[in-house]
Amino acid sequence: MPVPSADFKKAVARLSEKEKEALILRAVRRDTELYDTFSYELLPDVTLESVYETSADRIHELFNVAVTGRLLNRSLVKALRGAVQEAARARRVTKSKQLEIDLSVYALKLIFDNYTGQFDSVYQGFFVGTARLAARLTQLVLKHLHEDLWLEYKGELDDFLAQLHGRSKSRELKFELPRELVLPA
Repeated sequence: MPVPSADFKKAVARLSEKEKEALILRAVRRDTELYDTFSYELLPDVTLESVYETSADRIHELFNVAVTGRLLNRSLVKALRGAVQEAARARRVTKSKQLEIDLSVYALKLIFDNYTGQFDSVYQGFFVGTARLAARLTQLVLKHLHEDLWLEYKGELDDFLAQLHGRSKSRELKFELPRELVLPA
């Protein structure tokens, strides 16, 4: 991201209201994320809950519409990658790290409710991607959420981690997969 220079800021300050409006409208037509950010900040009906619902619908669609049977493992890896990107996009729009965590938990719920059979596939991409997301999620919860919220996520995360450790592939991972969400004393 470029940092606006002092000259750029002065030039923007000299613009009339009509010119600023035209400039903003042109920018949001070109960038969907910028449009979503402005909508979130300016419109009263675009709330954190509505952004969560929209993003959760997109993640649900990734896993249930975009996943095909012929190359199922590859489709699931692509859907998982898209879900992680959608959660990160929602965080950038709202500046809420808890929203990113909630959407990541939602993606893991979809995976563990519907696609755990693919963990036994000879292709490891989907299992490794799911394990990476679970490991990253444990770090995000401890790093970005208040201590009072840690217990809210502990049960689900521990369940996800236990299911991942229950697979033989967990011993072949090239990164450390925690056994549980360890809460500092």
